[in-house]
Amino acid sequence: MAEGTNHLGDPQAGTGALWEALRALLPPTKEGLKLDVGETVERSVALLLERAAELFYGGRRSECLQTSEVILDYSWEKLNTGPWQDVDKGWRQVYTFGCLLKAVCLCEMPGDTAAVAAALRVCDMGLLMGAAILGDVLIKVATILQAHLPSEKRPAQGPTWEQPSPKKARSDHIPIPDVKLERTVPRLHCPSLEYFKKHFLVPERPVILEGVANHWPCMKKWSLEYIQEIAGCRTVPVEVGSKYTDEDWSQTLMTVNEFINRYVMDEIPELKQDISIPDYCCLGNGEEDEITINAWFGPQGTVSPLHQDPQQNFLAQVIGSKYIRLYSPQESEALYPHDSHLLHNTSQVDVENPDLEKFPRFAEAPFLSCILSPGEVLFIPVKYWHYVRALDLSFSVSFWWS
Repeated sequence: MAEGTNHLGDPQAGTGALWEALRALLPPTKEGLKLDVGETVERSVALLLERAAELFYGGRRSECLQTSEVILDYSWEKLNTGPWQDVDKGWRQVYTFGCLLKAVCLCEMPGDTAAVAAALRVCDMGLLMGAAILGDVLIKVATILQAHLPSEKRPAQGPTWEQPSPKKARSDHIPIPDVKLERTVPRLHCPSLEYFKKHFLVPERPVILEGVANHWPCMKKWSLEYIQEIAGCRTVPVEVGSKYTDEDWSQTLMTVNEFINRYVMDEIPELKQDISIPDYCCLGNGEEDEITINAWFGPQGTVSPLHQDPQQNFLAQVIGSKYIRLYSPQESEALYPHDSHLLHNTSQVDVENPDLEKFPRFAEAPFLSCILSPGEVLFIPVKYWHYVRALDLSFSVSFWWS
């Protein structure tokens, strides 16, 4: 059989149930991988990727594993050179193909749970850093790997929740704001699409929608224990620090269990199944697959500094509550945005402890406020400035749409 038409069903393939499940996700021939990663990817790397696929479909998976690691090392350097928005999609696809081949090769021998755990970590890295290929095949691979990973082989779960040090979150001596003394965000119970569009979407007015998310499964199912059971062994990005404008703020990667024991969505479909995209998103111009869904999980006192986003946003509260302040884009000058391009959408002002000598106009800026509780959904219009502080251990889900 010619190398270009190698099939997966060769005698050297693993014989376990895991291998069979993974094999069913992959195209039967190398050509089905569709390795066209664009012209910006160096030809030598594209040829190396082709060679890795030939080795895989030719049954030489030990050699494929080594080749895929070379591909990952090289493409990793490309992913970490310059701003993320400037990284070409082709290099992200190369990285994803490398992760796919490596993850599946690691699982060739049945019964090796350490290899399965390593393969799952590789998949998560591909989901975080790569680009979708073959109909988001990495999500499907990760789901199968997680199902075949015995719970006793997953990272150990700690017995108690420990709050982070004061440097990592605002300490709980800060009182809960009395929003009755402030102008509050209006509330509506399940408004019609027409009413929401006319009175809030078009005029760009914030509103809390009640009764919209109460039926979501996450409102009853999600807890620390449930998150650990469903996603404890998955690797996720974690922001370390009270807010991203602090000097000691940083980002790292760790498993959900590690994060929970120390102080987590798209890549964990079991959690995504517990939520629903608000019907009001249909009023936008984009398709449903263009809606960005993010999960925000953190301890009491975690702060999102006053900032604005370039899209419409529905923020749904699932666990705990949050204090939120909202400022109109018309007040931007009084909010003193950072001068740097990187933080131009973020205010320099510490909202609950402002330096009015340095930022005198901030005191004059009108705002709306609210305490967002479980089951409530806050509409934050595009470019509306918002400040968020978690009043409890908190889990929220945001939907960014155009």
